[in-house]
Amino acid sequence: MGIDHLSLMASILNPNVTIEDDRTGLDIETIRRAVLDNLFYIQGKFPAIATKHDFYMALAYTVRDRLLQRWLNSVQTNLKKDVKSVAYLSAEFLVGPHLGNNLINLDIYQQVEQAIKESGLNLQELIDTEEEPGLGNGGLGRLAACYLDSLSSLEIPAIGYGIRYEFGIFDQHIQDGWQVEITDKWLQYGNPWEIARPESSVMVNFGGRTEAYTDDHGAFRVRWIPEYVVKGIPYDTPILGYKVNTANTLRLWRSEACESFNFERFNQGDYYGAVDSKVHSENLCKVLYPNDEPIQGKELRLQQQYFFVCCSLQDMIRTHLIENSSLDNFDQLWAIQLNDTHPAVAVAELMRLLVDVHHYEWEPAWQITENTFGYTNHTLLPEALEKWPLSIFGRLLPRLLEIIYEINNRFLERVRIKFPDNGSKMSSLSIIDESDDKYVRMANLACIGSHRINGVAQLHSELLKETILHDFYALFPEKFTNVTNGVTPRRWMVLSNPRLTELITQKIGNRWINHLDELKQLEQFVDDASFRSQWRQVKQEVKQDLAKYIEKKVGIVVNPASLFDVQVKRIHEYKRQHLNVLHIITLYNRLKHNPNLDIPPRTFIFGGKAAPGYFMAKRIIKLITSVGDVINNDPDLKDRLKVVFLPDYNVTLGQRVYPAADLSEQISTAGKEASGTGNMKFSLNGALTIGTLDGANVEIREEVGAENFFLFGLTTPQVAEVKSHGYYPRGHYDSNEELRGVLDLISCGFFSRGNRELLQPIVDNLLYDDPYLLLADYQSYINSQEEVSEAYKDQERWSRMSILNVARMGKFSSDRSIQEYCDNIWKVQPVSIKLQAYNQENAGLKV
Repeated sequence: MGIDHLSLMASILNPNVTIEDDRTGLDIETIRRAVLDNLFYIQGKFPAIATKHDFYMALAYTVRDRLLQRWLNSVQTNLKKDVKSVAYLSAEFLVGPHLGNNLINLDIYQQVEQAIKESGLNLQELIDTEEEPGLGNGGLGRLAACYLDSLSSLEIPAIGYGIRYEFGIFDQHIQDGWQVEITDKWLQYGNPWEIARPESSVMVNFGGRTEAYTDDHGAFRVRWIPEYVVKGIPYDTPILGYKVNTANTLRLWRSEACESFNFERFNQGDYYGAVDSKVHSENLCKVLYPNDEPIQGKELRLQQQYFFVCCSLQDMIRTHLIENSSLDNFDQLWAIQLNDTHPAVAVAELMRLLVDVHHYEWEPAWQITENTFGYTNHTLLPEALEKWPLSIFGRLLPRLLEIIYEINNRFLERVRIKFPDNGSKMSSLSIIDESDDKYVRMANLACIGSHRINGVAQLHSELLKETILHDFYALFPEKFTNVTNGVTPRRWMVLSNPRLTELITQKIGNRWINHLDELKQLEQFVDDASFRSQWRQVKQEVKQDLAKYIEKKVGIVVNPASLFDVQVKRIHEYKRQHLNVLHIITLYNRLKHNPNLDIPPRTFIFGGKAAPGYFMAKRIIKLITSVGDVINNDPDLKDRLKVVFLPDYNVTLGQRVYPAADLSEQISTAGKEASGTGNMKFSLNGALTIGTLDGANVEIREEVGAENFFLFGLTTPQVAEVKSHGYYPRGHYDSNEELRGVLDLISCGFFSRGNRELLQPIVDNLLYDDPYLLLADYQSYINSQEEVSEAYKDQERWSRMSILNVARMGKFSSDRSIQEYCDNIWKVQPVSIKLQAYNQENAGLKV
């Protein structure tokens, strides 16, 4: 296999004949030959006995070969001493399947589709075979993945650092309406996209004690004498940009024992003890976000965070010293972004490496550290700001705790100068929370150790300054800025919605794919009846595809002509999936009382995972499925309402759902959602939004126009005012007959087979606590949903609104977000990558 003998002979007889390299060539015949080569030589199969997975692997290796050419050229170029790189530290990278996205970014989708077809296979079936890496929980990890795509597409030198979770986020099954967590074995059949780099392993200390000493120059030093050491092994995945030669790196760390097998203990008959170190060390990267309710779970989370941060900083320093004689200019050549508080311990760890290992004095080390880090905050919920008990932190990371004490003492001296005699300010700003058992506050550490702090939407950034980070803003106003989130149009339009991509490209060309503001040109066609008809036809075809998937996946037959009303996201009380359910039951009651009611048929589609230990979120899933069981089987409705819960929501499922949605539910309590990115994906694919003035909804509404957005609910100031006067949710129940009928129907066991206790915790929570003000927003939500129904009846009007939503979404590209980071926070410049053309002499091939 490889270059066939006839082609080889032709090249000898006629040296002007060009033969494509099987590893880099893009012709259809070359691709076909390369796939067969990889099936034979890597999978060890021939076509007659190969499985669909074997063919997928062969194609994946074929595509990876073409990435490697770009990746190695990028690494070589970015190692130059004058190139500044971005290091994105994130506990999650929800990258999604690689194959389809890489075909789009290589711009070879059509060639490969034809090559696979000529080989008797179906490309979409091979793409669907890929196991999705479960390396994230939701928006935080998906944002990190979009940002990696944009960094490469904008040719910014960058590396993403995280953890190679062996099992990742759990797979979600629904049994009798309840969520059941199943182990996500995403690595069981191998991962063709990654390359292990054991030669670049680093060591990570845990536990033990510290010891002060005086070095050869008489300087005071501290060494960390650990209880045990874990090895970190990097696994690299190339992340290619769109139609450029830049391929940056996603480097994920796997933990391993320094000595995996203890012969002495084995020889003594202690067979379990012989591998105890291996088991203990490898637990670090077994699973994404272990339950932190038990103390062991808290310890493991902290270990995970320190592990990948320590590995990553050592890796950056090692890379830096290849071309630089010292770390004096480290902050000039590295911009490190902390994606939320999970990697915030990096501030103390970089100080440890600079002071203890590379023997910097404190002040210059601190200057390097503060100039290097930026911190992105992703939450307005005080309970979501990580803090670690001092007892756990000190036992696992004794040297880091000493450094944090020193950082805190020096910082509080500055606070005393600016705010003398203000004990409450000191208490609020301190890294150490002195209440109860005492804690290390990671958000405080990140704020103190970073030169920039950003929120992820305009409203979120303003609320940060007014609420949870107010005292830091008063101290460091110059540190605060905003970068509104964005999504990559390559995955969330070009790959997931090829029909709409083709229609748009026919009208305005394809430049919009990496210049999303060019979608504005679509506005000129909004009054074109023929274009609106084409627009509706595309949406209808995509909805038919989803309807077939729903029937196959969960056995529910839905009407593709119905309004697809979709809420897919992590299940959480503040995201208010149960408010959506109250509307569904309201419609159900109305139709039961008046079967001739003139409302368009609706299909309500839910998806999302609840944290395993989150009682109320799991009960909300049961509420959704229980209501669905009744409504979907009620013959009186004649299929006018359907409720679908799609299990195991992930990137792959999102690629099916976003393009098919008519209505996007973005209904969180105002002031609770930092930004959201699902809202952007829906709008980009032509769905209209019903939402509160929360997160990025505010900016989406500003861009698409208030007349193209269904607004409801209390504003953030109104939420605060309601709560300040003593919120009494039961009052809404007493005064609103329709709401009362809805809650009473749940309470009486109508949706739970007569079991009054099953769903009562949800009703009780709403009547006597309602922390997220569902009942206060109920009537406004119902009124807005009536506006949705009226708009959907007029399909010409709906199409106009849908087209304008897409046309005005240019702001919400992750390319724009990354450019703002580059300009305002990281101060980095693009570096173009030139590929070296293949030639036989350089390859060492003599013919």
